[in-house]
Amino acid sequence: MKSKLITRAGYKKLQEEHDYLWRDKRPKITAIVNWAASLGDRSENADYQYNKRLLRQIDRRVRYLRMRLEELQVVDYSPQQDGKVFFGAKVEIENEQGDILNFKIVGPDEIYDTKQYVSIDSPMARAMLKKEVDDDFLVETPEGKKEWFINKIEYE
Repeated sequence: MKSKLITRAGYKKLQEEHDYLWRDKRPKITAIVNWAASLGDRSENADYQYNKRLLRQIDRRVRYLRMRLEELQVVDYSPQQDGKVFFGAKVEIENEQGDILNFKIVGPDEIYDTKQYVSIDSPMARAMLKKEVDDDFLVETPEGKKEWFINKIEYE
């Protein structure tokens, strides 16, 4: 089950996507569909078919966003988090081979095809929770357990 946690910035981004789709993109596509429908035979009208499909995709995403935005819980930074890894932390970790990774722990709805974020639901994030700088932790991977060390923890 997906976590319902999200950062304030992530929530704002989803809200902006919803507003753009609903207030800007959907009306434009609806106008194209209406224009294409007025041309007659819809079965061979590529403009109509393509834009109708696009309209269904927009509606599906808008429904999902509305449902998801209602159930998400925004988590803001708290000074009590300082010095330990919690949701919203920017973390630098290193393994024994000297490989260094930097990322922010966020909700699953905030992972936008980037390696700069890791989901709170991931094994890596779960293994790091409540750890401090210079702590080591083990992460279960398909190749076995891997050991990492925490170099730095920051909050925005």
